[in-house]
Amino acid sequence: MSETNTAVALSPSAILSMAPGANLGAYVQTVSAIQILSVDREKELAERLFYDNCVDSARELVLAHLRFVVHVARSYSGYGLQEADLIQEGNVGLMKAVKRFDPTKGVRLVSFAVHWIKAEMHEYILKNWRIVKVATTKAQRKLFFNLRSQKKGTHWLTEAETLAIAEDLGVDPAEVTRMESRLSGRDVAFDMPVDADEESAWQAPQQYLEDQSMDPAMLVESANHVAHEESQLSDAMSALDARSRDIVARRWLSEPKATLHELADEYGVSAERIRQLESNAMKKLRTGMLA
Repeated sequence: MSETNTAVALSPSAILSMAPGANLGAYVQTVSAIQILSVDREKELAERLFYDNCVDSARELVLAHLRFVVHVARSYSGYGLQEADLIQEGNVGLMKAVKRFDPTKGVRLVSFAVHWIKAEMHEYILKNWRIVKVATTKAQRKLFFNLRSQKKGTHWLTEAETLAIAEDLGVDPAEVTRMESRLSGRDVAFDMPVDADEESAWQAPQQYLEDQSMDPAMLVESANHVAHEESQLSDAMSALDARSRDIVARRWLSEPKATLHELADEYGVSAERIRQLESNAMKKLRTGMLA
């Protein structure tokens, strides 16, 4: 069977649209069954795409390298993220690489694509591995991925190991120590895993952390209290004379607040008189609301 026929028989469009998360095992088995391209066949397809913008050639190149994306994704299993999500991100990188591949450079597509595939996975890991990002600068990103691979075990780095890694990566030893501390921290999911059993489910913070502010009885009580105070304030304001009510409203209940001098000019009295009227009105309001 020719390579082209093999790809067609495996429904390429279905493979590209199928999400690995739906059935990861079936996805891996399917992409692993696609025949690897020979050097000549790959060059032929790449030239069709490069010179003629042949979409079918691009599709076949992508399909033949999906298994490599799976292989790369598995090398990042230590980050605690779903393999299916990493594969999807890697597939995006693969398609970007195929689009930019230049067959005249004399290199295999897999050598060129690995950088694009890893770049997409790295971006996904940095965005999702922690809610609080552990790496923001270019140097920190480099340290983040290299530190995991250079650590020999789960123990904390010795001073000599820290200095060696810092020198190798061209960063300050303090940066290595800080990044190691971040990497060694343990994430705890707020809610329970979908496949959690009854015993382990209660270990999720969702099950034992209580949010008092969301108690229905307290919410109703708070709403009733606010409504009662608003009603009292409305009744107390209505008991004031028009001038006192206007002064209080413009001094306390509006934005921007009017100044004593502005109200004094408007009512043709002194600022001190406005202050006295305001003070008397506030006393009446307090008395009315406490009645």
